[in-house]
Amino acid sequence: MAAYLCPPAVIHGEHAVKTSEIVAEVRDRHPHAAWAPRIDGIAASTGIETRGWMLPLETAVAPGEGGGLRAVGTEPTQQALVRDGFTQQEVDRVMAALASIPAPQTVQERTAPAWEAVQSYGERAARGALQTAGLDASDVDCLITSHSTTPALPGLDMTLANRLQLRSDVMLLPATQWACIAGTRSLALAADLVAADPDRVVLVVISEALSTTYQPADDTLESLIVRLLFADTAVAAVVTGRPRPEAVLRLDAAWHHTLPGTQDLHRLETRADGTHFVMDRRGPRAVQETVTAMWEWLHARYQDDPDAWHPDVLLAHPGGTRVLEYMEQTMPDTWPPGLLDHSRDSYTSGNRGGAAVFDILRRAHDAGLQKPGNRAVLYAAAPGLTATALEGQWL
Repeated sequence: MAAYLCPPAVIHGEHAVKTSEIVAEVRDRHPHAAWAPRIDGIAASTGIETRGWMLPLETAVAPGEGGGLRAVGTEPTQQALVRDGFTQQEVDRVMAALASIPAPQTVQERTAPAWEAVQSYGERAARGALQTAGLDASDVDCLITSHSTTPALPGLDMTLANRLQLRSDVMLLPATQWACIAGTRSLALAADLVAADPDRVVLVVISEALSTTYQPADDTLESLIVRLLFADTAVAAVVTGRPRPEAVLRLDAAWHHTLPGTQDLHRLETRADGTHFVMDRRGPRAVQETVTAMWEWLHARYQDDPDAWHPDVLLAHPGGTRVLEYMEQTMPDTWPPGLLDHSRDSYTSGNRGGAAVFDILRRAHDAGLQKPGNRAVLYAAAPGLTATALEGQWL
C-alpha cells in the first residue's frame, strides 16, 4: 500500500471568535441555565481562547427574518384578528408587535451562507494543494470530498469539478457523512485507489463549517460545550501512487474499526432552527476503546520488533483533551514523550472535525523536526462510532 502524500493546504476560518465573546453571548441569553454559575470554568477547561469561523459570530446569533409572524404567516394572522373584531388600527399595532418578536433562523437561513463559504474555502484549499504538489487541475484523476455540516446536492465535488475545470472523466467521490474521520479515511481510500493504478492522482478536499452547529436558543450543557469547541477549516492534499519530489509522507498501511451499538453517542440532528450536534457523556470512553484497538493493531503489525519500534509523531484527532490524555496514558513506557504535541497545538484553536488531521499534519511539516525515515501514525474517530488510522514513513 505505498501511497505518497504531499503537504496539505490549510485555510482557517478568517473570522476570529474569542471564547470570551461566546461566554458573554451565552451568559446574556441564558442567565438562569443550570450551568450558568460554572460557565467560566467550563470555558477555561477547553483550553481554547479563540477559533476561526468562516462567518462572524454575529451571523450565528442573528434572529431570523419574519419575526414572530413567520410560523403562522402575515395574511392568516390579519384575517384572524379582523374576525375577532379588531379595528384596522389595532390589527396594524398587533402585526407590528408580532413582527418585532425575534425568531430563530431557519435551516435555510443558517445553512445557505455557510454552504457558500464551504465552497469558496474548499476551492481555495484545492488550488493551494495542487500548487504545493506542483500539479495542475488537469492532472487530477479522482476527487474525494467531505463536508458533513452543510448538506447539499449536488455537493462540494460538483462545485470543485466546475470551478477547477476538472476533466470530464475525473472520478468524483463525495463522502459527506464521514465527519471527523474524513481526514484519515479519505487518505485510506486514496491509497487504495493509487494502489490499483499507481499513475492516478487523487485530490482530497475537506471543508467544514462546524460553526453552523452553534444554536443560540439551546440551553443544554452539551450545546454550551459545542459552542466552545468547534472551528471552521478547509483542507486539501494530493495523493499519488508514485513518489514525487513534493511528497512528505509515504502511507504504508490503514486500519479501520467500528464499535457496534454506538451510533447514538455523537450525532447531528436537523431541527427547525438548524443543525444540532448532540453529544453523550459516554462518547469519550467509546473513543478510548478505538484507541486501545489501534494500539493492538500497531502491536500486531510490529510484533517482530515490539521493543524497538515506536512512532516518531502521532497525528491524532480524537475529538477532545480527555482522549488525548488517555492516549498518552496507554502508550508503552518506552515510547518517547511529546508524540501528541502537534495534536494538542491544533486543538488549542478549536476542534476542526474532519479537517483536523490535515491541519495537524501541516503543523508537523512546518515545524521541520521530522527526519526522513521517521514513522508517523494518523488517527481519527467519528460519530458512528468509527475510527481509521494510517501508518507511514516521513520522506
